[in-house]
Amino acid sequence: MTLSFSSPTQPHDHAQHSGGTKHTNGMAIAALVLGIVALVLFWTVFGGIVLGLAAVVLGIIGARRARGGRAPHGKMSVVGAVLGALAVIVSVVILAIGASVLGSNEYKNFDECVRDATTQSERQACEQDFERDMND
Repeated sequence: MTLSFSSPTQPHDHAQHSGGTKHTNGMAIAALVLGIVALVLFWTVFGGIVLGLAAVVLGIIGARRARGGRAPHGKMSVVGAVLGALAVIVSVVILAIGASVLGSNEYKNFDECVRDATTQSERQACEQDFERDMND
């Protein structure tokens, strides 16, 4: 009884696999990650607006590639774009509210009062006046 080990006639080459090439959608992954980070950091201009806009752009590109059949994860692209858009909207609203408060006469009066205050009790009086002015 003789055992013989034969080697295959053709070596297995991974580069010539007949299953086709594996497509990835890096744009979709990047859009989702940036959208999540932008939503977490919405209270900052960089996090909410810059990263949010990047997520929207990459999400749109990723969705177009997926729709064209050139890449998978079309839904991931859309989710990333939506999260990015939400972050941009919330950041812009917060920025507008902050700008309106900082540009108001009440804030200017408060700022001047605090600069002129020399004691802690005078600063507290400035805070109370500011709160009363804001609530009226």
